[in-house]
Amino acid sequence: MFPRRLISDFLRLISDFFSIFPRRLIFAAIAISSAAAFVLFGYEFIRSVSSSLFIDAYGAGNLSRGMVAVPPSVFVLLYGYGRLLSWQGATRALAITSIFSAALILWSYTALIRGMDFAAAVIYVFREAYIVIIIEQFWSFVNSVLTTEQAKRINGPFCAVASMGSFAGGMLVSKWATVLGSEALLLFTAASLLPTAVLGIIAYKFGGEPKPSKEETGGRLGHVGVKTLFRSKYLIFLGLLVISTQVVSTVLDLRFNGLAEIEISDKDVRTGFFGGVYGKLGLASGILQLVVVPLALRFVALRYIHLSIPIVHFFSSLVLTISPSLRTGTAAYTIFKALDYSIFRAGKELFYMPLSYDSRYRAKQVIDSFGYRSSKGGSAGVIELVKLRVGTIVGTGYAITAMVVTVLWAPIAFGLALMYRKLEKTETN
Repeated sequence: MFPRRLISDFLRLISDFFSIFPRRLIFAAIAISSAAAFVLFGYEFIRSVSSSLFIDAYGAGNLSRGMVAVPPSVFVLLYGYGRLLSWQGATRALAITSIFSAALILWSYTALIRGMDFAAAVIYVFREAYIVIIIEQFWSFVNSVLTTEQAKRINGPFCAVASMGSFAGGMLVSKWATVLGSEALLLFTAASLLPTAVLGIIAYKFGGEPKPSKEETGGRLGHVGVKTLFRSKYLIFLGLLVISTQVVSTVLDLRFNGLAEIEISDKDVRTGFFGGVYGKLGLASGILQLVVVPLALRFVALRYIHLSIPIVHFFSSLVLTISPSLRTGTAAYTIFKALDYSIFRAGKELFYMPLSYDSRYRAKQVIDSFGYRSSKGGSAGVIELVKLRVGTIVGTGYAITAMVVTVLWAPIAFGLALMYRKLEKTETN
């Protein structure tokens, strides 16, 4: 009985989808989701390669030092993006940031093949910065051109199309890493950013470029969006939500990479292993996004969705604590990422829907780009300070930290969902 109802609800969602979307928005959605698929396709190459090269050059124990350098690099890119947005508008800002990223990755590739090991650190840090700046521009567009009801139907499929790029990229990395060598795979990342720019421009052509209000025009309230963020209690709570999630992400990431270094010593084999993990992660995320997300956003209250996610991570981290291995480390990390890329991401984006242009295009970047990465870098910085004090951190300490933070994450998410509900009612009235 239950499976039949699930199938019936899913088919009804598909029917409703095509009835509420104008043709121009369907074309815009296809273009922007395809752009996201290309950028995530390329990201799987640089993600696997950069981690493996960094470990080969400096060791997994120094990954946290690389993470500490991420927030400053994100801030520099974010400032440049804010200036571009004020000067050139959203469409050109997306195109320019994509092409600039491709150019810097090509430079890093050239440096690596010339034996310059420091380029491994550069590419590891930059990979953390460019992807969030570009991806958040996609979401700013989606959040600006859709209504809340449209977003509930399209956010899942949008993520699913993007995840197919991630799946394809990860699978190719696992097959080609030992054949082509890790460094050569960076060329695929650089190449993927060109169609990303073109498809982004096409999406804005069909969807229309959102315009700021008169008082927001030209970045009058600030190019970066910090002032907009700190004037809003609601946005501050959104920032706290992102910070708590990324502390969990950081400690699970470090534990996963540390276990991989112990069990897989060869650089290219390790790159291939990372590629396989990320490829399967993309497939799992795509399934969740296509099937679970539209149903959950339609039929489950947002507060319950956001409350359930940290509970899942608490128990996966508990298993990792009790039974540490590469298998359980991979499981805890991929469960986090699969939910982060699917139900958490789709649900979180709804929080931005009722807000102003600067909140969606500037403050959002501060929260979801700088906040996302600075919390990761800040967590890594704290870990480095602890290491200076105690020498070496026991592996289970990472998983225990994840458990503690999920306990703090849950009430933040639940409270934010209640604030969103009140804001949504105000907008409706």
